[in-house]
Amino acid sequence: MRHRKKGRHFSRTAEHRKMMLRNLATSLFRHGRIETTVAKAKELRSYAEPLITKAKRGDLHARRLVGRYIHDGEVVAKLFDEIGPRYADRPGGYTRVRHLGHRPGDAADMAIIELVE
Repeated sequence: MRHRKKGRHFSRTAEHRKMMLRNLATSLFRHGRIETTVAKAKELRSYAEPLITKAKRGDLHARRLVGRYIHDGEVVAKLFDEIGPRYADRPGGYTRVRHLGHRPGDAADMAIIELVE
């Protein structure tokens, strides 16, 4: 039974998963769109969207909470100055996952995850 076992493991340790999601979220906020596998994109949604919700608040405590997950100061500043206010009147659903097809090397399902305009 899989009771209370939320999330994908990706055959990685917990520390590796945490760093992988942190790096994916940082790249997503820096570039606005990234190309990755479908599984990683779907897992990144549940990691990045609460950070955008905190950035919508815009106070110091929210900035410090986001700073626990995103360690790049430029990206945190962009998240609070540009991305958060852009979604001020949107109640959720800040990202979109578009399927691309299969990767030529190993036939992994690829997708683009992007911030909704």
